[in-house]
This record gives sequence, C-alpha cells and structure tokens, in this order.
Amino acid sequence: MVLFAHGAGANMQHAFMATIAQGMAVGGVDVVRFNFPYMQQRQLHGTRRPPNRAPELLADFQQQLQLAIELLQPAHIILMGKSMGGRIATMLAADILPEIVRGIICLGYPFLPKGKTAPRLAALQACRLPVMIYQGERDSFGDRRQLQQWSLPASVQLQWVSDGDHSFQPRKSASVTLEENFTSVISRSLSYIRS
Repeated sequence: MVLFAHGAGANMQHAFMATIAQGMAVGGVDVVRFNFPYMQQRQLHGTRRPPNRAPELLADFQQQLQLAIELLQPAHIILMGKSMGGRIATMLAADILPEIVRGIICLGYPFLPKGKTAPRLAALQACRLPVMIYQGERDSFGDRRQLQQWSLPASVQLQWVSDGDHSFQPRKSASVTLEENFTSVISRSLSYIRS
C-alpha cells in the first residue's frame, strides 16, 4: 500500500495526484491519499491558507499512517509525497516507524526553497528509510546541474524525469510528453515498491 501526501499548493484531488494514484492502482498497488489540515480548511471555507507548520504536518502524517495501519492492515507501506509531502515523509522517517513502513518515494523534492541558495538536505540525511526521488531535469527546486553539486546520502536514489519541471511537465520542444513522463515515473515506482 502507498500512503500519498500532496504538495503545498494543491490538494489530493489535483490532476498530478490523481494521475499517479490511478497509475499505481492499475499496476496493482493500493493508494491512499489525504489532505493536510490546512487543505481541509481551505476546502471547507473556500479561502487560501498557507501550509501548517512542520510539526503539525508531521503529526497529521503520523495520524494518517496509524489510521491506514489500523483500518486497512496492509502487509507493507510505502510513504509517497509530492514536493512538500515527500519532504514531510522523510522528516517523519527520522524517527522509528512501524516495520511495515518500507521506504519513501518523493515526486519532485523541494531541495531549494524559492529565493534560497543552500539546499535543504537535513531531512534526507536524518531519514532512516530508503528514499527514491523522481526529479524533473529542469525542476526549479533543484535541477540536474544543481544536484550535481550537492552530496546526497547513500540511502537516497535519484531518478531524473526527462526535461521535466517540478510537476514533470516537459517543454513543448522536448522529445517526451507529460503523459510519457508520468508513465515512466509510475512504472519505475511500481518496480521500486516490488523490490
């Protein structure tokens, strides 16, 4: 089973989330998506809200994990997150998690906050689980050129998404389409989960 957290700006119904979740389900993997508290409030009241602070996001992710374990009783769990959701998953795995949690998949990791020059690597360095990151080659939160300058922990695998931006969208002139990028990420994620 995959427990899938959204990014900072879009909820669990966003097309990116839905496409990945549906592709994983077609591949035989159950996917549970959830909204963080600020996104639940945004949907209730119709007003934009900033993300909760990290401790609140961590507590909510932990609660969602416990609910999934209790209600669904999966054989094993992979934590997955889009951008901020992936970062929170790695932060959650700095502590000891139940043995059924086997790894983390990050879709567009937010290495470099807007306006900053130093990458956020602490969560990855403290993470106790193996991590797979799919990163667009042109991702504004950490592109191919930038990541060559940073040292990632040995427990982190990095796979590039061809000509992709933070949401894996390639340029119109690219030799690959968004659909092909999604298909590739889904296929590789399924292989990672099965390994």
